[in-house]
Amino acid sequence: MARILIIDDDPDVLMAAKLLLKRHFGHVDIEKNPERIPFLVTNGRYDAILLDMNFQRDLSSGREGFFWLDRILDIDPSASVVLITAYGDVEMAVRAMKVGAKDFVLKPWQNDKLLATIRSSVGGKEDTETVDKSGTASRGGRAKAPVSGTASSFIAQSPAMRQVLDTVSRVANTDANVLILGENGTGKDLIARMIHEQSGRKAAPFVSVDVGALSESLFESELFGYVKGAFTDARDDRSGRFEEAQGGTIFLDEIGNITLPQQARLLTVLQQRQVTRLGSNKPRPIDVRLICATNANLSERITNREFRQDLLYRINTIEVHLPPLRDRPDDIVPLAEHFLNIYRKQYGRAVTGLSPALVRHLKQHRWPGNVRELQHAVERAVILTGESVLEPGDFFGGLGGGASGLVSPVSAATESMQLDDMERRMIQQAMQKYGGNITDVARELGLSRQALYRRLEKYGM
Repeated sequence: MARILIIDDDPDVLMAAKLLLKRHFGHVDIEKNPERIPFLVTNGRYDAILLDMNFQRDLSSGREGFFWLDRILDIDPSASVVLITAYGDVEMAVRAMKVGAKDFVLKPWQNDKLLATIRSSVGGKEDTETVDKSGTASRGGRAKAPVSGTASSFIAQSPAMRQVLDTVSRVANTDANVLILGENGTGKDLIARMIHEQSGRKAAPFVSVDVGALSESLFESELFGYVKGAFTDARDDRSGRFEEAQGGTIFLDEIGNITLPQQARLLTVLQQRQVTRLGSNKPRPIDVRLICATNANLSERITNREFRQDLLYRINTIEVHLPPLRDRPDDIVPLAEHFLNIYRKQYGRAVTGLSPALVRHLKQHRWPGNVRELQHAVERAVILTGESVLEPGDFFGGLGGGASGLVSPVSAATESMQLDDMERRMIQQAMQKYGGNITDVARELGLSRQALYRRLEKYGM
């Protein structure tokens, strides 16, 4: 019953691999465009990924393969990736295993060898699965902060968030369409999952789609599916995300970023409660609960003729407004303590709490990135501190704060560069401390050896 994804820009290779593997595994997807990898890995939950190392822009060096391997493992650190290439050698195979690949296969492959390799990779991933107390499967690799959608796990001491949770409890067990509004990083996806988990549809699928990231060419095929022969690479029938959510909930994130033609197609589906796959004229009824989210000002977009008013009426039977973190100061310290407890266990750090000075700073900071920024700040501080109590310098000292010691709002790109620089320096210091011993360095940084190798490769170290 394993799910396999094959990524190669050669249609003949894709078809040969699919014909072989679909006789032995439950589900096999193929993709020739590597740019779709983040979307597929985020939404597909594959047990093994067969990844070509050389695409059209780079025919033999393998650089693209290593780049996409790193992207896959950043999204899912436990992903079982098997690299394939016609230009491999022993050195490249060793390098691939060091940076996180499960195995390495040369083209043209031997069928028995490829099957054995995939089976081994699938088995390796299954072995790393654990089940937490709530019964949710979690996979091995770098642990992530819990994303439970239950009300008891959502930090909400402020009056603003208590009002949000009260609204959620009132509407969850209905089938009313919900529109969640709020800035990036406020937790719109968690609220959507919470609504689903408190509804009568909780036993059915919860399907999340970042519709703002879908191009015009992919929008219909991803949401509504397609039939064999609908377009060049449509070699089998495929259901869309609406059909996959049948009986459950579909969450359309970044709904404010879709184009007017996409809005028209979506509106038709919502009005008729049925989808028609690309290349087919047979409508299929759908029974889904719709939840949408956006950080955009939809009223302003309607005024500017960028968003359809009739679509807004369709999706916002109930509106839930998530306040930014700066407007819920009572939640800042409890959230920080919550994340501290998670990361000190994850990284094995003896950090016991927050100093009074840090508590004052946390409450004064504007948190332009909201809860997501706070979470990342706590994780970074736990990794870098050498003390048992976190101080303001652990949060704000390295990011160019002003006279107040607080971080001035920075662009996402700038912050990313700063974090990369900090991570590089941290790795360099640990490498010097342990004389390049990978095992000791990985343990010091709270990383797996594979994760450390990926970062060493990333920074050319």
